[in-house]
Amino acid sequence: MHKDTIATIRQNLASGQYSSTELCQHLLERIAAHKDINAFIEVNAEHALDAAGKADERRAAGAAEPLLGVPIAHKDIFCTRGVRTTCGSRMLENFVPPYNATVVDKLNAAGSVSLGKTNMDEFAMGSSNENSYFGAVANPWDTSRVPGGSSGGSAAAVAARLVPATTGTDTGGSIRQPAAFCGITGIKPTYGRVSRYGMIAFASSLDQGGAMATTAEDCALLLDSMAGFDENDSTSIDQPVDDYSGELNNSVKGLKIGLPKQYFGSDLSAAIADTLQQAIAELTKLGATFIDIDLQNQHLAVPAYYVVAPAECSSNLSRFDGVRYGHRCADPVDLEDLYKRSRAEGFGREVKRRILIGTYALSAGYYDAYYIKAQKIRNLISQDFTKAFAQVDMILGPTTPTPAFKLNENTSDPVAMYLNDIFTIPANLAGLPGISVPCGLVDNLPVGLQLVGNYFKEAQLLNVAHQFQQVTDWHTKMPASIT
Repeated sequence: MHKDTIATIRQNLASGQYSSTELCQHLLERIAAHKDINAFIEVNAEHALDAAGKADERRAAGAAEPLLGVPIAHKDIFCTRGVRTTCGSRMLENFVPPYNATVVDKLNAAGSVSLGKTNMDEFAMGSSNENSYFGAVANPWDTSRVPGGSSGGSAAAVAARLVPATTGTDTGGSIRQPAAFCGITGIKPTYGRVSRYGMIAFASSLDQGGAMATTAEDCALLLDSMAGFDENDSTSIDQPVDDYSGELNNSVKGLKIGLPKQYFGSDLSAAIADTLQQAIAELTKLGATFIDIDLQNQHLAVPAYYVVAPAECSSNLSRFDGVRYGHRCADPVDLEDLYKRSRAEGFGREVKRRILIGTYALSAGYYDAYYIKAQKIRNLISQDFTKAFAQVDMILGPTTPTPAFKLNENTSDPVAMYLNDIFTIPANLAGLPGISVPCGLVDNLPVGLQLVGNYFKEAQLLNVAHQFQQVTDWHTKMPASIT
């Protein structure tokens, strides 16, 4: 059962091959047996089995919600009513929200059953899932290596077949990079396509919720229920939602795909470059054509991002002061001591680093020199994409420059850590949709192929990814240690 995709699960539940209760019980047992991966912060066994039982009753009564009885998990950045939501931080270790994120409500309405909350880098800040207050997550392909971040717990849970699909969030690559490292499929929709209401903010102009699963088809099924306008989110876009799962079987013949010269240079390992060429050959057989393009300002994406994102994080995290909610230090002597010690104790090292960088960039005398300049560069990067999409339908490149690196390998070198997102950050700065699809193995570690589309072209990305997965089997590969 645990190897079944959402598409297969829906068929098996409908035919009575197994019940939602049986499936959820099986997966809960697997989660308990694979605690060494540390993919989950919270497992809600009792609640999940109760929800699964009700889903079975509804099915027996003739209900047919699109995800009825399908088990999933939520990244622990989405607020869940009555269930602890920590954001991977000591600051919110005991926070129990009184409301659901819109994404959670939508997936509940679709009939899904949540098994729990997945581990993540603290406040979504990280590329390795080593920054969680609840401990690092291990990559199921090699437990000495990172699963990527910040949605590393979600990616590891799917890769280990603990759950068929999860939600994730992507600020600079936090869905696509861990998807690549763990050999699964992950999509970041256009900024504003999925509601951010109830999704704890890191960088408000960059954060976007998305889906993670083994296949593009499953991501489409999840996104069908997640996407849409939300009046509770001022950044939500009021535009009709495509039929993502309904457009998966469109032909890709005649599709023009751009190959940026900046994505195939010295930053990319030779082994990954060879793997991408094989994927390009498969898409060529399917009828796609490839055009060389120039994204001349892409090399500025990482420095621009690491001014904009910390600046917004500094602002968003100022609310955690030990007064209203969140961690509070013991026996403060005065208000200043309360603020200082509560924040010092509640936040981890990487979060503090980014708050300090962001506060500096926003301070008087440096705002114009750093923040405004970074926003101008962001605009240039967006213009690069606009010019490119006048020539091509989508852009292809690597998701990451290397396969998953070892735990603790980059923790003492923040710049090396940040450069892991060199290929994913540009799409966030421009607000474009992107998807990572498994396309090979290097040293027995997964490699991800990234496709970036024009605004609101998620259906086209999912279509190409699905067609690629019909002629390859990389998405079916599992870690040797996982049975």
